[in-house]
Amino acid sequence: MEIPNDIRPSPIAGKWYPGEAARLAESVDSYINSAQIPPIKGNVIGIVAPHAGHLYSGPVAGFAFATLRGLSPELVVIVSPMHHPYYQPLLTSAHAAYGTPLGPVPLDKEALFELDSRLKEALGFGLAAVRKDPEHSLEIELPFLQRVFTSGFHLLPVMVRDQSARTAEALGHAIAKTVADKHAILVASTDLSHFYPQSNANMLDAALLHEVETFNPLGVLQADEQGRGFACGKAALAAMLWAARDLGADHVQVLRHATSGDVTGDFEQVVGYGSAVVTRQALP
Repeated sequence: MEIPNDIRPSPIAGKWYPGEAARLAESVDSYINSAQIPPIKGNVIGIVAPHAGHLYSGPVAGFAFATLRGLSPELVVIVSPMHHPYYQPLLTSAHAAYGTPLGPVPLDKEALFELDSRLKEALGFGLAAVRKDPEHSLEIELPFLQRVFTSGFHLLPVMVRDQSARTAEALGHAIAKTVADKHAILVASTDLSHFYPQSNANMLDAALLHEVETFNPLGVLQADEQGRGFACGKAALAAMLWAARDLGADHVQVLRHATSGDVTGDFEQVVGYGSAVVTRQALP
């Protein structure tokens, strides 16, 4: 694979995850290898993974990425929230690749152009390409992908500011059309409840994950809007579910839930993390 020259510099390596390649590979491998996942029936279409610092959410993320072992996709679509105050509804990277200590992850420019065109047709706007963005929620998943896939892959990154159902659903349908003829894996990056006591967090997270497991993207958005659940990446999550459904997926399995309190021992203000796998069941 040709190494791009224009690589987005990582703003979080050495802070949110280890900045040295060997240590990063070792820690990511430990999260993936420690995950005791149940049998996965059917073909994996996508996963849901959290995006806090690896120390906090890595053990939960490991469950999602463990379901990808043995796969060799040509393209990985990551849909994440954009936490920073950009005014554009949907964003992507203007660089040719993302950089992590494990090496560059090249973007699929043709897929990005096609997705942008489909979004403009559906919504009247497309993907705003930005340079040197500070967003962590997309990059944080890359070392897991780099370790779980032994062959190279290209990336289609989307960061979501507009949390509306209209945008999320249009994005999901556009992603599905863009990758329909490709061997692709979808990744939704989201954390769950933020800064509630553990007991409250568990209830909010259970309500949100129920909507995920019943494969209800609109329900994900409604649970958040009605205060029954919370996900900072609700639109990214809903978009991935809409895309997966268009691609024939028919089953979602929640694999793991935990909170930051399970790591720190502080249960007064926790952040919730969940992982799930989306599959297309094999025909009998």
